[in-house]
Amino acid sequence: MPKDYLTEFLPDLAQFRDKTMKFRDGEITVPEYKGFSGGFGSYAQRGGKKHMLRLRMAGGRLTKERLKFIVESCEKYGIGRLKITTCQSIQLHDLEAEQLCELIEKAWMAGMISRGGGGDFPRNVMASPLSGVQREEYFDVMPFAVAAGEYLMSFIKAVKFPRKLKVCFSASPQNETHATFRDLGFVARPDHTFDVYAAGGLGIKPSLGVCVAQGAAPEKILYYIKAMVDTFVAHGNYENRSKARTRFMVEALGEEGFKKAYEEKLAAVFAAPGNNLELSQYQDSPEYQKLVRPVTKQGSGQAPSHRRIISQKQEGLYAVFYQPLGGALTPSKAAQLNELIAPMEDVEIRLTPGEGLYVINCNAQEAEKVLRATDDGANTLFETSVACIGASVCQVGIGDSQALLDACIQRVRRENFADGILPRIHISGCPSSCGTHQVGSIGLRGGIRQTPDGPRPAFAIFEGGCPIQGKEVLADMGKAILAEEIPEFLAELGKMVERSGAKGYEEWAAEHHGELEELIGRYTG
Repeated sequence: MPKDYLTEFLPDLAQFRDKTMKFRDGEITVPEYKGFSGGFGSYAQRGGKKHMLRLRMAGGRLTKERLKFIVESCEKYGIGRLKITTCQSIQLHDLEAEQLCELIEKAWMAGMISRGGGGDFPRNVMASPLSGVQREEYFDVMPFAVAAGEYLMSFIKAVKFPRKLKVCFSASPQNETHATFRDLGFVARPDHTFDVYAAGGLGIKPSLGVCVAQGAAPEKILYYIKAMVDTFVAHGNYENRSKARTRFMVEALGEEGFKKAYEEKLAAVFAAPGNNLELSQYQDSPEYQKLVRPVTKQGSGQAPSHRRIISQKQEGLYAVFYQPLGGALTPSKAAQLNELIAPMEDVEIRLTPGEGLYVINCNAQEAEKVLRATDDGANTLFETSVACIGASVCQVGIGDSQALLDACIQRVRRENFADGILPRIHISGCPSSCGTHQVGSIGLRGGIRQTPDGPRPAFAIFEGGCPIQGKEVLADMGKAILAEEIPEFLAELGKMVERSGAKGYEEWAAEHHGELEELIGRYTG
């Protein structure tokens, strides 16, 4: 059975309250508090007066119970801002110190332990959001992601990591979770086994992962996780924080040296006497059992044909996609969804790595209701663009990602481009790549550009990134475009694609890359 982490971690909240109150009263500095609070999934926002709490939910499973808790918390504490993240979690923003200390305990009691949601710890485990219902998937990886999430919690107090460790699972070549370039990624194969990739990552000096194992049995995944933990502890850089991520082990050891180091740790984990890491220890848990039981719900008719309605592999059932602009899920919309899906059998929400969500296991009538209730979201591929919370909220942010995305959407809407004329863009406010700017067809990273009038907000442009398995490209950074000029740049880009007669941006960019470079040059020169 999974360990009782609630009982283990609850005593830590006394120290959390003490530190938080000392920070509120100015007795400890911003860096001191940040180094402590991140381990609890919380950070002070810019200015130090308000706080954010990031809730862990393996695989992005926003169950009815979790959604109800979030909605009730927003009402009780007057929370006006929720943010879906690219790591499939939800952040509750603008909390007073006292509210934070009260809410974090209630969240833990409700089963959403935020321990390790930030800081140098194993982070929220990710999984393909439609896992278990997607027609094109190789097999359902969600039960394994949930078990991995439980297991990784055991290292939060037992192991001191050099930096954070991100683990994820991909069910198909779409590679939505970027499993081939995370710290540790399990990539589903048609034969119902996993290929295992390690030591990849985005941010400063991004890197694709190294394939360290092929055909790994799903019931053995915990052995592979333990081997990665042991490899990171043995070879991770504890001296230089800027090189303390797993990808820098490859830089230090070389690809073959890293692979050998991992294989040695894996062999030792399998050979260790009494080291039972079989998945069977998690299979009796209620959450695991709920995930592996077949969906027996019967469909009831044909849902309308709509780009946001996806037919599931369960006949007659559907998933409905909803993208709040910029991943900013309003508390009022969360409340509306909570009320809507509460009576729907087997329905739950899955958060996506692109800051959107799916409502899954809907029959035709339910799908229509959800579709109507979510018509305020993204209307085109471009409007599903990703943006981190940005510098107006984040302490380390440089660029205001959310404000930029809003300005871009408003400008592009005036052109009324056909869907696909502009791609999804990815915006990060700083080099940390919380907006995954290095994998987008177009990515933007916040910074400053020197001009004759002095330094001004700008975003470096990245182009040509791709996360699809077997076609992965991590885009390089180009020159910076002034933030105020980016909306017009995108409008002009859309006009060029439209005039060409291309079916969409991707086709145009492949055939007219010189024109793209010329346009970028005009805005960055």
